[in-house]
Amino acid sequence: MSYEDTITSYHLDILREIGNIGAGHAATALSTLLGNKVDMSVPHVKVVSFDEMMEMAGGPENVVVSVFLRIEGEMTGSMFFILSIEQASGFIRTMIKDDSFDFEQIAESEMGLSALQEMGNILSGSYLSSLSDFTNLNLYPTVPAIAVDMAGAIISYGLVEVSQAGDKAIVIDTELANEGKKTEGANGQFFLLPDPDSFRTLFHALGVE
Repeated sequence: MSYEDTITSYHLDILREIGNIGAGHAATALSTLLGNKVDMSVPHVKVVSFDEMMEMAGGPENVVVSVFLRIEGEMTGSMFFILSIEQASGFIRTMIKDDSFDFEQIAESEMGLSALQEMGNILSGSYLSSLSDFTNLNLYPTVPAIAVDMAGAIISYGLVEVSQAGDKAIVIDTELANEGKKTEGANGQFFLLPDPDSFRTLFHALGVE
């Protein structure tokens, strides 16, 4: 039996609650960083194929801005923070106070990539801190890797660990939107993918078998 076959709807409900708490902390940190309210919500926690996950990021050929990092410590996994070119450019313009900044024109901008990495550090730190508080597990992130590339290439890289145990992943999909702009179709996404071996540790820490 593959690991995804052992996950029940009850387990997914628990992961969704963890995702909601982590998203709340991350949204507060990002709102402080940008100086305006940012909403984060967890609409989906589900078992998906790798192809389905890429479709959730806009399709494998969709060019996105991504922050990727590994979770290390008493459980391991991967985290993706994926933004459209438009939304990432908007966030960085706000951070560096430069209205001319655009990832589409200057994808290799050192200042822009540095600002995005700092944003990734703050978001992942907030998310993992709440996850650690919830589970009492010692967790810490690796240094975020920044990429401007097709979603298929970015996600394939992060699925290496998960692919050793199957062809599906459990995705905690977090939508990110500036206040009042949820209907503009430019929402960011935050994917949390625990490694298959980490589920036993995670659920044991929560007193769930």
